[in-house]
Amino acid sequence: MTRPAAQQLGGTHRSSARLGPGRRRGPQPRRDSALRRTVDVVAAAVGLVCAGPLLVVLAAAIRLTSPGPAIYRQDRVGRDGIPFSILKLRTMVVGSDRGGPSVSGTADPRVTPLGRRLRATRLDELPQLVNLLRGDMTLIGPRPEVPRFLEHYSQAERQLLRVRPGVIGPGALLFAHDQARELDTADDPDLVYVARHLHPKLARDLDYVCHRTLSRDMSLLSAAARTLLGGS
Repeated sequence: MTRPAAQQLGGTHRSSARLGPGRRRGPQPRRDSALRRTVDVVAAAVGLVCAGPLLVVLAAAIRLTSPGPAIYRQDRVGRDGIPFSILKLRTMVVGSDRGGPSVSGTADPRVTPLGRRLRATRLDELPQLVNLLRGDMTLIGPRPEVPRFLEHYSQAERQLLRVRPGVIGPGALLFAHDQARELDTADDPDLVYVARHLHPKLARDLDYVCHRTLSRDMSLLSAAARTLLGGS
C-alpha cells in the first residue's frame, strides 16, 4: 500500500466516524495513552534484553536449516492506515509469499520444519519487540492486517485503525488454533479467512479497544504466556 493510499484510507475512516444530527455515538476505541506508550517502551526494552540471546540462536538455526535471511519483513497496516514493515523470524522458504495466499495453516507446505515449531509457540513474533520499541505497535491491540484484506472491513471495523496494532491480539488469540486447522484443508485460504474468521476476530478486537481495562490486559497477557509455553 502506498502512503497516499494509506492517507486516503485514514481519511475515509475519519469521515465514516462522523454521525448526523440526532444519532447517538456508540462506544468508541480508546486512543493510545502516554502511559500505554511508556509501558510499551519498558516492555520492549526488557524483552529485547532478555530475549536477545534466544533471538540470536533462533536466527542462526533458521539460516542453517533454510537458505535465506532469518528476518522476514511484511507490509501491514498501522494506526491511521499508515503502512509499516512488521518483523518476524522467517518460517517459510524464501519467495513463498509471492503470488501465494496471505494466510496459512500449520500444514502449509511453504512452512519449514523449524518454522512450524516457531509458529506453534509464537516465537516467530519475537522480533516485533523492535516494532514495539519503534512505536509501530503496542503491546496489546488488534493485530495489524495485510493491506489486501482492508477492502473487506466494514465502517465499524475501520475504527480499529484509530489505535496502534498490537503484538498480542485479542481476536488472534481466540481464533488462532481453529483458524489454522481450517486453513490447512482450504482450497483458497484467503477466501476462507475472509468468509469465516476475519469478521469474528475483528469484532473481538473492536470490543477490546472500546473497553480496555487493566484486568483484561492481564488476562490477555496470561493467555499469550500460555501459548508461548505450548498451551492452547
